[in-house]
Amino acid sequence: MKNLLKVLKYAIPYWGFALLNILFNILSVLFSLVSFAAVIPVLNILFKLEKPLESVGELKWNLESLKTHFYYQIGNLIEAYGELKVLAFICVLLVVFYFVKNLFRYMAMYYIAVVRNGVVRDIRNALYLKILILPLSYYSEKKKGDIISRMTTDVQEVEWSVLSSLEMMFRDPVTIISYLVTLFLLDYELTLMVLVLLPVSGLLIGQIGKSLKRTSAKGQIKMGELLSTIEETISGLRNIKAFNAIDWADGNFRETNERYNQLMVRLFRKRDLASPLSEFLGIAVSVFVIWYGGKIILSPGSTMDAAIFIMYIMVFSQIINPIKAISTAIYNIQKGGASIERIEQVLLAEEIITEKEDALPVKEFNHSIEYRNVWFRYEQDDVLKNINLTIPKGKSIALVGSSGSGKSTMADLLPRFYDVTQGEILIDGTPIRDFIISDVRALMGIVSQETILFNASVYDNIVFGMKGVKPEEVIAAAKVANAHEFIMQMPEGYETNIGDRGVKMSGGQRQRISIARAVLRNPPLMILDEATSALDTESERLVQDALVNLMQNRTSLVIAHRLSTVQHADEIIVLNQGEIAERGTHNELMSKNGVYKRLHEMQSIG
Repeated sequence: MKNLLKVLKYAIPYWGFALLNILFNILSVLFSLVSFAAVIPVLNILFKLEKPLESVGELKWNLESLKTHFYYQIGNLIEAYGELKVLAFICVLLVVFYFVKNLFRYMAMYYIAVVRNGVVRDIRNALYLKILILPLSYYSEKKKGDIISRMTTDVQEVEWSVLSSLEMMFRDPVTIISYLVTLFLLDYELTLMVLVLLPVSGLLIGQIGKSLKRTSAKGQIKMGELLSTIEETISGLRNIKAFNAIDWADGNFRETNERYNQLMVRLFRKRDLASPLSEFLGIAVSVFVIWYGGKIILSPGSTMDAAIFIMYIMVFSQIINPIKAISTAIYNIQKGGASIERIEQVLLAEEIITEKEDALPVKEFNHSIEYRNVWFRYEQDDVLKNINLTIPKGKSIALVGSSGSGKSTMADLLPRFYDVTQGEILIDGTPIRDFIISDVRALMGIVSQETILFNASVYDNIVFGMKGVKPEEVIAAAKVANAHEFIMQMPEGYETNIGDRGVKMSGGQRQRISIARAVLRNPPLMILDEATSALDTESERLVQDALVNLMQNRTSLVIAHRLSTVQHADEIIVLNQGEIAERGTHNELMSKNGVYKRLHEMQSIG
């Protein structure tokens, strides 16, 4: 029930549709009861089970008086029009009753469809927004396949298992309560006996449901592993083929898939036990009702006649299906409970990078950006230690050092992809934590080693995230990035689709599209994270020319693996094991015979 409430909170905006569903379900149940009330006494009279009454007393609002007056009126109709005409009239009336009952039932389902699909849509929207908001550190700890599994398989499981049961949870309790009230009016003693037996069967079903939830949770985890394996395989297919690792990859997938298969076999066996078990328990209770009711009728001085008992059996037979449906719904909710919890884990994940309620806007910086006593760690060990650095406006600052020295981490702290562990970063003397996050990021253009492009047109990739951009502005940005010429040689020019992650272009072309994207935004600060390290010599020259164009009249923070690309920087910062080891211009650092000169000589030898 707790898991159902977690989902139902998303149904609050649709409370009007839920109320309409409940209303039409109530009307459907009422017409069902009216149908039972009409047919049984009529059949008694028509088939001579009971003689028509010649007179009745004053009408009173109790079951016996209502039944007597009903018998009397039917008797009058038979006497006036004959048995066949009354039978035909009753048959037509029954058809009308059942038509109206099923019309109301359809209207109930018509409105619950809005609730079901609206809740699923809102959960997906909430998950996607949360994925966009969560810090990058969250994804360094989670497998991408598992996150995709939560957004797809788990949400689908909630729709199939929980929300498919939502209509039952709204409809069947109303149905059961209405039928129980009718059964109490017909015979309270027999109904009390039934109420003792039903919870016992419910307890048995509940125990299996708990086991089902545990198995389902394991199954969803295995599905996440499967999706991760598939995602890694597609991403690394070139390496798998190059290293003749097809058999290894196939064996690894088959092993994971087999474990998932075994879990799902167990899950289906437990789930499929729900229907036969509930049906057996329902029949057992029904047989008891027939036996106990027959005992009452056959007892001397019994107040229950055959007509009432027939109606009791018919109403009770109708209560079995809703009870079975609720037991199935409980199974489904238990099964979907694991998926709800996995979704909740993402939605409730801590947003480490938070924005102050009274955050300040910032549209430009006028003087400098400063790292003041900055320390940072991902988990245990410090990645950056006591960093003090000022980036004056209009200056080019280069970060160099061996792999793992903290260069990219320093750059990632500026747009608040991560927050410092100690110290602070300031823009014009104000800590960046005091500013609106989107404003801080709007000050920066980022060109990284790993170019991220999307399966869309060249034009859409350049204007990514921007609105109201004119085509001539896009062309101008592409020209600055040395990209216009090769774009125009593509089949559809700027409207050419570049494929998944830009697979239809070379590495240098992808990087120049990325640079054009940054140029179009015209940010005051550029962050270049080893933007040419993965390119061949010719592509590097073209990209380097584009970067020179990009950096003109801008403040820039350049992370470089190849020291030859940053020799003209205003200041070079040499990082070693998270600390600033040296700083100065290229000539100053070469004269120190320190870390920088050693790195430079190693690359010269290479």
